[in-house]
Amino acid sequence: MVYAQTAQSGWTAAQTAIVIVAVIAILGGIVSASVTYTLNQSAARRERQAKAFAEALNAVEDYAEMPYRVRRRRDTPEARYDLTDEVSKIQSRLAYHQALLQIEAPEVAASYATLVRATKIQAGGQMRQAWQQPVLTTDADMNLQVRYPRDQIDAARGACIATMRAALRRHRTRHAPTLPTANSDQPEIPPPTAGDDQR
Repeated sequence: MVYAQTAQSGWTAAQTAIVIVAVIAILGGIVSASVTYTLNQSAARRERQAKAFAEALNAVEDYAEMPYRVRRRRDTPEARYDLTDEVSKIQSRLAYHQALLQIEAPEVAASYATLVRATKIQAGGQMRQAWQQPVLTTDADMNLQVRYPRDQIDAARGACIATMRAALRRHRTRHAPTLPTANSDQPEIPPPTAGDDQR
């Protein structure tokens, strides 16, 4: 009788096992939630960075397309104003993306600045020449027959994309060739070299 009362009032192995299982379940839940949160934050950051990189490259492409827009302009003061206004807006976007990359991805900022500089030099010179050309007057003239060279832009773009991939690669590895733009002078930009593949 005394033994039965002691067993009922004391702590049993079954009760200890229940407490241990509950503590393990709670700790497992906390660890699982922490890991899930960390992975979700990492994926969200990678996605945000990839989007910022794509938008930054888009601003460069908009600037690189301006010689074609200038060459195909209408012969009105409004058309000239619209084009110069658009160039100003693109310049502002380029500056915005340079600042954003300096904050969000400093390892990419220098490479992007090099790309912007190459684009402004090459496409800017082409724009200057396009403004000096006579206005096109027929539909047939709109097909310029010759592309503006992009060799400097393409080389800087390839290096910039390699740097952007390296920044994103900290979280996952996926190698793919850097594809040229529609107006590229190169059929394919070479993939990053072994030295660019550092993590």
